[in-house]
Amino acid sequence: MEFVILTGLSGAGKTNALHAMEDSGYYCVDNLPPTLLGTFYDLCETATDNRMKKVAVVADARSGEMFADIPDVLAALRGDGKRFKILFLDARPDILLVRFKGTRRKHPLISEITSGSIEEAVELEEELMKGVKAMADYVVDTTMMNPNQLKERVTTLFTAEAGDTLLVTCMSFGYKYGIPPEADLVFDVRCLPNPFYVKELKSLTGLDEAVRDYILGFDITGRFMEKLYTFMDFTLPLYRQEGKSELVIGVGCTGGKHRSVTVARLLNAHFLENGQKSSIHHRDIWKA
Repeated sequence: MEFVILTGLSGAGKTNALHAMEDSGYYCVDNLPPTLLGTFYDLCETATDNRMKKVAVVADARSGEMFADIPDVLAALRGDGKRFKILFLDARPDILLVRFKGTRRKHPLISEITSGSIEEAVELEEELMKGVKAMADYVVDTTMMNPNQLKERVTTLFTAEAGDTLLVTCMSFGYKYGIPPEADLVFDVRCLPNPFYVKELKSLTGLDEAVRDYILGFDITGRFMEKLYTFMDFTLPLYRQEGKSELVIGVGCTGGKHRSVTVARLLNAHFLENGQKSSIHHRDIWKA
């Protein structure tokens, strides 16, 4: 049985993520109190209906005071041998505020704030969520994502074959937009030749072969990639042995359009050629 607990900050995209999982064939339940997770797990495990063998459940701050106990509930479930994954959706506080003000929805913790401040409600929820975030198998920061990108990321996470124990995500990004907070490893490729300064290549991206050929046309790039492959081939088994579910590898250049995209593509292809489950996400490629 596949059992996924979806949680995270209000406004981080849990509804969109749940829709993505439903589209992927999961039986989805929204806003289940943490104290019922064990009971519902047992019902799904003993159910004869095959639809109950792939389940996604949302448990979050809408449960009010009951949610404070979720770290203990989850620890107890794992102690009982129940197998499940936790997906935690995160986002920067300033982005959450913009989203709430844009939708005019009420924050689930607003009643706990005497001043009625959304800012304080967001801070309170962030503090409340620290325990479960630390237990999560997957942490996805949606600050820079649109709904389609989130759907793609969630779909990729949960379409891995049952035998896969580690999913690698190669994420290109631009340093001018900030380092991805969910990245486990970050490689700075600003040391490589920059196509931005070549008139014919400036408006292209690392998805274009002309850009790829330019970057790979330098000996230093080939040497860089060889050492990067060697490092990753050595470390991936260690992460797998540790029991890590996802390894997010950030590859950054200045704007996230040329060098980072090219290197992320090369790294992703290397993983796939060696039988490693890997996906790719270009966070900033279409930004101005």
